[in-house]
Amino acid sequence: MSTKHSFAKPAQRARIERVALGSDRAAKIMAVRASIARVAEIDSAWRDATVVARPVETDAPAMPLNDWELMSGARQRALAVREILIGQKLDADLYVGLEGGFHSISVDGEWHTFLRGWAFATDGKRGSFGMSPSIAVPDAIVKDVVGGKRELGIVIDEFTGIRDVRSKQGAWGVLSRDLLTRSMSFEAALIAAFAPFYNPQLYSNV
Repeated sequence: MSTKHSFAKPAQRARIERVALGSDRAAKIMAVRASIARVAEIDSAWRDATVVARPVETDAPAMPLNDWELMSGARQRALAVREILIGQKLDADLYVGLEGGFHSISVDGEWHTFLRGWAFATDGKRGSFGMSPSIAVPDAIVKDVVGGKRELGIVIDEFTGIRDVRSKQGAWGVLSRDLLTRSMSFEAALIAAFAPFYNPQLYSNV
């Protein structure tokens, strides 16, 4: 008996007309728009989606230092922007939150700290997480952020001598010499988080 799965052509689904983002940061808005464009290449229901961005407040720390804080922050942002839009008598097809920060792990007794981002997307009924790639952070920056209890954005500005790096290429751009920017890292996380909504056949509970 064959164990291969057969998938029929996806049925016509409701259009994704509006995606709400729990932030007004330029890099995050760019990431949402870019991820929507990527998904629209394989799912025409996303083709004309617009982005609504609102700044939100959460309980997440200013500088998340582990995956739990990152995931929690992303989820809080998505739920917060949903509440804001409900209060404004608006709605969206999807609500998303993005959170970036550090995650450290010990491998063979040696600690490694990575910069990464998490995305959370929800339609108000179900939610989905997605993670960006990770890039190693130099020890000097880790010590200044973790030991000094400072935000990465401030530390990166000091290291580079450039003002407000996080609204441009971000620490990602600085560490990768702009081969990967903050917006690009969040784009990857969003494409992963959106998967249950553009690939429902595989993620259906039915």
